[in-house]
Amino acid sequence: MKKAKERIGPILKRLGAAYPEARCSLDHKNPLELLVATILSAQCTDARVNIVTKVLFKKYKPAHDYAVANPAVFEEEISSTRFLRNKTRSVLGMANALVDRHGGKVPDTMEELVKLPGVGRKTANVVLGNAFGKNEGVVVDTHVARISALLKLTKQKDPVKIERDLMKIVPREEWTMFPHLMIHHGRAVCIANRPKCAECVISELCPSSSV
Repeated sequence: MKKAKERIGPILKRLGAAYPEARCSLDHKNPLELLVATILSAQCTDARVNIVTKVLFKKYKPAHDYAVANPAVFEEEISSTRFLRNKTRSVLGMANALVDRHGGKVPDTMEELVKLPGVGRKTANVVLGNAFGKNEGVVVDTHVARISALLKLTKQKDPVKIERDLMKIVPREEWTMFPHLMIHHGRAVCIANRPKCAECVISELCPSSSV
């Protein structure tokens, strides 16, 4: 089996052809909406978040709307996303920080984003890549971590260390798209505990393929 760097090009090409619709699955129209949606997506499906934000985004527009929101009311509005108190604290705290430090605007740098309440590197990567078109890192969710391990692109278990490995292998211009392709592939073919290796377009490039 070829080394990871030699396989990544063909892997990206085949997955790109298989999933031309691959994109961020969180519905949003601006950086603030994506930031809120990403915070709400922790331990929750994107489909569920999209149902919640469809209503939420009609009520809350600028950061100031979130900053002055009643926490009890907001908790009720996001009640189906789980971990309500933590998410409410994060979203409202993030909004207050935006108003106080950035004039209500979402910053477009990793350094400033990770200083916001409830925003870690993964969330910042989602916003930078999909709202600002900046490839600053690779989003590592459960699909990305699992499939990257199967493809032997990393031996690490920690998301931060996995990201470091992927940033060395995946071309920078593909850092934002790579996770979308992994997520689509993980949902459609490389399903946890029951992968469809016989249907996989990258099975011959995967050291873990059963075919």
